[in-house]
Amino acid sequence: MAMAGAAASSSSTRLLLGMLLLPLLPLLVAAANSSVTYDQRSLIISGRRRLIISTSIHYPRSVPEMWPKLVAEAKDGGADCVESYVFWNGHEPAPGQYYFEERFDLVRFARIVKDAGLYMILRIGPFVAAEWNFGGVPVWLHYVPGAVFRTNNEPFKSHMKRFTTYIVDMMKKEQLFASQGGPIILAQIENEYGDIEQPYGADAKPYAMWAASMALAQNTGVPWIMCQQYDAPDPVINTCNSFYCDQFKPNSPTKPKLWTENWPGWFQTFGESNPHRPPEDIAFAVARFFEKGGSVQNYYVYHGGTNFGRTAGGPFITTSYDYDAPIDEYGLRRLPKWAHLRDLHKSIKLCEHTLLYGNSSFLSLGPQQEADVYTDNSGGCIAFLANVDTEKDKVVTFQSRPYDLPAWSVSILPDCKNVVFNTAKVQSQTLLMDMVPSPLQTSKLDGWSIFREKIGIWGKSDLVRNGFIDHINTTKDSTDYLWYTTSFHIDRSHLAGGNHAVHIDSKGHAVQAFLNNELIGSAYGNGSKSSFSVEMPIKLRAGKNELSLLSMTVGLQTAGPFYEWVGAGLTSVKISGMENGTIDLSSNNWAYKIGLEGEYYSLFKPDQGKNERWMPQTEPPKNQPLTWYKVNVDVPQGDDPVGLDMQSMGKGQAWLNGNAIGRYWPRTSPVSDRCTSSCNYRGSFSPNKCRTGCGQPTQRWYHVPRSWFHPSGNTLVIFEEKGGDHTKITFSRRTVASVCSFVSEHYPLIDLESWDGSTPDDGRDAAKVKLSCPKGKNISSVKFASFGNPSGTCRSYQQGSCHHPNSLSVVEKACLNMDGCTISLSDKGFAEDLCPGVTKTLAIEADCS
Repeated sequence: MAMAGAAASSSSTRLLLGMLLLPLLPLLVAAANSSVTYDQRSLIISGRRRLIISTSIHYPRSVPEMWPKLVAEAKDGGADCVESYVFWNGHEPAPGQYYFEERFDLVRFARIVKDAGLYMILRIGPFVAAEWNFGGVPVWLHYVPGAVFRTNNEPFKSHMKRFTTYIVDMMKKEQLFASQGGPIILAQIENEYGDIEQPYGADAKPYAMWAASMALAQNTGVPWIMCQQYDAPDPVINTCNSFYCDQFKPNSPTKPKLWTENWPGWFQTFGESNPHRPPEDIAFAVARFFEKGGSVQNYYVYHGGTNFGRTAGGPFITTSYDYDAPIDEYGLRRLPKWAHLRDLHKSIKLCEHTLLYGNSSFLSLGPQQEADVYTDNSGGCIAFLANVDTEKDKVVTFQSRPYDLPAWSVSILPDCKNVVFNTAKVQSQTLLMDMVPSPLQTSKLDGWSIFREKIGIWGKSDLVRNGFIDHINTTKDSTDYLWYTTSFHIDRSHLAGGNHAVHIDSKGHAVQAFLNNELIGSAYGNGSKSSFSVEMPIKLRAGKNELSLLSMTVGLQTAGPFYEWVGAGLTSVKISGMENGTIDLSSNNWAYKIGLEGEYYSLFKPDQGKNERWMPQTEPPKNQPLTWYKVNVDVPQGDDPVGLDMQSMGKGQAWLNGNAIGRYWPRTSPVSDRCTSSCNYRGSFSPNKCRTGCGQPTQRWYHVPRSWFHPSGNTLVIFEEKGGDHTKITFSRRTVASVCSFVSEHYPLIDLESWDGSTPDDGRDAAKVKLSCPKGKNISSVKFASFGNPSGTCRSYQQGSCHHPNSLSVVEKACLNMDGCTISLSDKGFAEDLCPGVTKTLAIEADCS
């Protein structure tokens, strides 16, 4: 996925909400070599056409201790395959120096995928975008003489080829390509280049064709893909990245239809409200893709991790728990209605053979209703019935039988008779998560220690220049911080009569301004525009005044034409309100200092815990800028995923036992940021749809892997830039608090787990509500139950005009103190029909504890 960086262009800020899958037929990756080819219908693996459901698990976005569980969750959810980029700047931090340890142990990750019996799609790039710092390209490459990224440029191509070859050779050595008996069935070169070729002019096409040729010459034994590369040369397969890919067509009739990025949401950036894509719409898009001949579909979502560390995320990109697919250790089980997609995948897999080997026909069932029917020589028949009307539910007739089709939905009939799944009818339960506070210290109250940064130049200046230098070109992304410091003289006679102010223009991303060692203000860009201008009132004094400006970045541009040339830092500084006019300090003599003193002394490292610069404090100061805090913390109880609650703080970075949790910034989104009180799944999703969280912090909880904790002696270090209340920092455990379900009597009745194609949906059975709490928890209370025509969504259900008085007692009898329960809509407790002619629905919300 490409992000045009802080500019957040239309191909950018895709939040990525959750994908979730189900236990399907186990996939065994053969120990023997597997040939991987393709035809116009699908990939052909070991001579068999395969329909592939894949999910993204980007290995450095989680820790190795989490990988087995994440991969197991993918398989449990129905995934045949795991997709990941390869992150060049993590693997080659300096020219020719390679790193494949800890979170960057690619071979270990691939082996875990293989051991789980799953396939793998390896998107080498090595430019990846991926909402990852600098698009995954090492910053040092920008400073190689003559290098221009992603065009017909020899320095860039030379390094790109060298790294690609290094990765391929490593995978070959470890026998990880399917042609060697490994899991990798597809490899990708470049990423979404076709969308940005025009600005590169005549050098674009030769570069794209060179990249394809270079990849093919690697002789991996598996097909290569290029996503969004509309003219990918044979035999490279061009693929689709979008919210919907049912209408996508490969550039050759000999190539299969592949969807490398199904965006289950849209990326939240610092300070923006949160767009949520409804599961009903995700399911609709997936069903339509396979209905229209698709064969490989990958959910583009980051499972089980975050942009740990300072250099992982792109500019202004979220790294916290705070979106609908929260980053945690539940892996795939993160979306409130995850099991709805799980059931979808089971339904599609029931159709696999006939989809891939049968003949298709199209039937019109109405103005916006249609059927795609597939039949094979063995008598198999499957049908997808679709209603693409965005408003009106319809009853359609197919093969002389009536079928209820809600608006914007698809029904799947694996035998052309029985509906086993409808994308709009969510039969699976909804999980509601809570962040349960856990104190930093549960035993002895060890005190805090602090270290205060010096304002301006600490030690000796690194540079002195007349005028401004670019922030990124100076720091080379070795730190977020660069001090700009200058002094100027004010005659007493020029002070009178004015309201004095400093005017600052910056290319981004943020600035803290100090005059004579006093904080005068802060200013920031945002995810849509990283540059900014700000005016701050100041109090000048006669004589010498010293202005110190701390320029800050929050990640580097991730994509876009010539993105590596996008700079940061100050461009203009002026003083207004003087008797003698405005003073322009832009061409003044400026002293520069790279980084912070606390960074220089590595105060975040465990071996610096006794550094004499740390000053123990009985009551450390609150709301102080540029302050380091250190405290010993305990391990939160239980095994729930852990978040660090930073709502009380301003902006900065955090570490646990020397491990970088990352940047934090609980910035509040605008109250009027297009949020809606409800979300209608019907109709095409866009980033402006279904937005929530207006007027709330866009981030709050930051994932801390449990493997980072020691049994005792854990040290938490915080660097606070703006000022906050450290005493209110807590851990929080992410737990399932309650479960909900909303099932109507016209929902599909067939049990996907047991159906073998012989059980008809003849209407004799009744729909059922199934609830289950996580392992170790039982249903402790029923907060809502209504059989009739209730409405609303989980945590806001309401009784309708029809409500059976036995609703609560029937549900409590079946569910209380149980870890799970099933309630039929034909339960004898509902025997008396109090509302004839009303379609009956059972809605339940229950607590788990």
